[in-house]
Amino acid sequence: MLTLHPQYITDSAGKKLSAILPMSEYSALIEELEELEDIRLYDAGKNDNEPAIPHSKAMELIAAERKKLGK
Repeated sequence: MLTLHPQYITDSAGKKLSAILPMSEYSALIEELEELEDIRLYDAGKNDNEPAIPHSKAMELIAAERKKLGK
């Protein structure tokens, strides 16, 4: 489990407006989210009834999708 140590920016009433993370924690969080997205996509692909495609073609499709999403 990833441990985060956020610092908060608050308004004058003490309401939290934003969080700040150290870059190492932010990067680890992004990596975790990307891995979860990969798992979600794998599960979605496994549950559809479309025929299997070669690994190389799958990697091309994944790269194209990531590029489209700006990753």
